[in-house]
Amino acid sequence: MTIALSLFAILLLIVLSAFFNASETALTAASRARMHALQEDGNASATLVNTVLSRPEKMIGTVLLGNTLVDVLAAAMASNLAVALYGQVGVAYATGAITILIVIFAAVLPKTYALAYADRVALVLAPPMRGLIYILTPFTKAIEFVVRNILKLTPGEADDASNILAAHEEIRGTIDLQAREGTVAKGDAEMLGGILDLGDLQVADIMVHRTKMETVNADDPPPRILDQLMKSQYTRVPIWREEPENIVGVLHTKDLLLALSRTGWVPDNLDIMKSASEPWFVPDTTSVKDQLNQFLKKKSQMALVIDEYGEVQGLITLEDILEEIVGQITDEHDNPDSHIRLQSDGTVNVDGTVAIRDLNRHLDWDLPDDEATTIAGLVIHEAQTIPEPGQVFTFHGYRFEILRKSRNKITAIRVKPLTVATGLAKGTAQAKVSRA
Repeated sequence: MTIALSLFAILLLIVLSAFFNASETALTAASRARMHALQEDGNASATLVNTVLSRPEKMIGTVLLGNTLVDVLAAAMASNLAVALYGQVGVAYATGAITILIVIFAAVLPKTYALAYADRVALVLAPPMRGLIYILTPFTKAIEFVVRNILKLTPGEADDASNILAAHEEIRGTIDLQAREGTVAKGDAEMLGGILDLGDLQVADIMVHRTKMETVNADDPPPRILDQLMKSQYTRVPIWREEPENIVGVLHTKDLLLALSRTGWVPDNLDIMKSASEPWFVPDTTSVKDQLNQFLKKKSQMALVIDEYGEVQGLITLEDILEEIVGQITDEHDNPDSHIRLQSDGTVNVDGTVAIRDLNRHLDWDLPDDEATTIAGLVIHEAQTIPEPGQVFTFHGYRFEILRKSRNKITAIRVKPLTVATGLAKGTAQAKVSRA
């Protein structure tokens, strides 16, 4: 009878050890997003899972304490039983037997199952684990005290930026993995990645450069200004005086038409500056995420971008930021986008002013955009010179041929991705120049 009770007690302790191991694996591997969604739907077990995971040090302390306790107890009882049956040599038998039982049935088997069905196991084991945490709280408090003091020696608030960056990279990796597996559509993955990129981008990276800005001269006759605005595809246009860089206001076609109606639809009686709103200037180093928040806060949709010397570098709109998330937004008034032209031979003809980010997104390429914003800027940066038409460069796994140039400005480039067969590794920055 005593032997039977001892064997039952040992078996019970091994089951408890399996419970602790399975709980630890399932609770740490469970999907926090799914548990949160289930909690929002009123699932009580999911609420307990989130409660347990809100204080991971308590859960870990309880698991370690309970697991160590039951394993040691099982080994001690097995040794006592073996000694009673076989004498001193029974210690060796007990050690071998209890090791095999604990490794297979209390560790490997429950951990493997818990890892394979983490969410399901976590929902089942969270309630009893929550109870054990309460029971063992006095002991785990002591463990928490020791752990907390040791953790003070590890990176803290000063490394929060690094921790946030690591979290972003983990999320980005998860999105890429889900996209490759087909769980997340490619377009959805790009939008999620675009949201993560907002904090890394500055307004200078996505602004409309001043050379491409559509502006009007405040000193032009009102009929001419009105005609220019009616022909424009934009509803908001900066207005300048004396020199194009001296922006003195922003004209909105709705405000201008309202003012025109008050003059009896006589353009010559318009006071253009009375219809213009104050220009809003932002530094070119402002992050895109901060600028988006400012747009929402000020209920404005356009800002002029200036450099450290106060010179206008371009403009940014709310639509520019949204396009970083959802891709190109076009309407019936937009001109067809012909800046990126796919050729039958596999090459791509692009205007020099095309943004590298747009090209990467459109063609699923990975050209670097750290040192330059436009494709022409990338060529000039890598070549360390202003190239002439006909010159060919190879870097970062792509071949660049200069097609057209206007003064010191590259206006058209032919780009071709290189295959592995060319012997050029992607990502190298070595430039080779030749004459066509």
